[in-house]
Amino acid sequence: MTHHGAGLRKLKVPSQLIDQLKIDYRDAELTGADRAMLDYAVKLTREPHRISRQDIDTLHKAGFSESAILDICQVAAYFNFVNRLADGLGVELENYWQEEDLLPPPE
Repeated sequence: MTHHGAGLRKLKVPSQLIDQLKIDYRDAELTGADRAMLDYAVKLTREPHRISRQDIDTLHKAGFSESAILDICQVAAYFNFVNRLADGLGVELENYWQEEDLLPPPE
């Protein structure tokens, strides 16, 4: 999450929400749709064999289209792949990914 915080700041996401997301998204002040999306991504990451039609239905009920659900699935799966590849090869985060180095300049 370290290098994602800086990107969220650039998008003007409130610092309090970023801090909440860093600790545990389940305790963050999120919309129902955002929470459903993150719940799905976590389940896809931790227990992909348990994804069911009910999970897709939950995303539909949260307002996501088929196309958006495909995007959510592809992004989560891609980052799972990349992270597992990096972990499997022992790749470490470079120093330039430290969050303070990525903060946007003061306005």
